Amino acid sequence: QVQPVESGGGLVQAGDSLRLSCAAPGYTFSNYAVGWFRQAPGKEHDLVATISKSGDSTYYADSVKGRFTISRDSAKNTVYLQMNSLKSGDTAVYYCAADDRDYYTGRHYSYWGQGTQVTVSS
Repeated sequence: QVQPVESGGGLVQAGDSLRLSCAAPGYTFSNYAVGWFRQAPGKEHDLVATISKSGDSTYYADSVKGRFTISRDSAKNTVYLQMNSLKSGDTAVYYCAADDRDYYTGRHYSYWGQGTQVTVSS
């Protein structure tokens, strides 16, 4: 089964930018819809952004719209989440997930990464 692997998390100050990467070694990532989720302490995970197989369709949660951008780089077989103007409320464990659907804005993704911590200080 495809196993997404996230990287790029860390500790940053409010207003800074950070780019998360998601890769799936041994698989063609363009065969999957890919979503980014986040889970803050004591809360359930929420969908942050998703991108279709083709990259033609994207979705963003209202809380990040205008600040975050999801994208694909087929040559690198990688999906990115560019996070700008970070706020303390963005602090969470961020998960990359893949699904066999062409495009999916729900929570029931099939394949999940291990997560990467993003901490935004005030």
